[in-house]
Amino acid sequence: MLKTVNILNKRAKFDYEILEKYTAGIVLTGTEIKSIRLGKAGIAESFCEFHGTELFVINSHIEEYLYGTHYNHKAKSERKLLLNKRELKGLLKSVQNKGLTIIPLRLFTNEKGLAKLDIALCRGKKTYDKRESLKEQDTKRDLDRIKKSF
Repeated sequence: MLKTVNILNKRAKFDYEILEKYTAGIVLTGTEIKSIRLGKAGIAESFCEFHGTELFVINSHIEEYLYGTHYNHKAKSERKLLLNKRELKGLLKSVQNKGLTIIPLRLFTNEKGLAKLDIALCRGKKTYDKRESLKEQDTKRDLDRIKKSF
């Protein structure tokens, strides 16, 4: 009976080269999860950052719940991500040593109704890499059109 939510960060694959993917839980309040289940969230401009040994998603937008009272949440705030200690240590080393970034790719709800966030360890693309990926998309689209006509 639960409606699955699937909110994507479409710019991430264009702007970044994805190296590793992880699935993390999010610490949310009651009105935040209600807004996410209604599909009123966005992760287009968000990124992840370490505060000490804990990982937080920053600049993610979850709209205020329409029927919330004075207990309603802020639309843009830091939200803690839940990962294993081993995964957190590995991510922290990668970010500090190699200069990589952690970007959220997808916000979704699982079969139990819990909100999860797919995050990726990424390296930023240069302008010529972005042009190359656009060329690949165009050629793939043209090939698909030709195959469809036959």
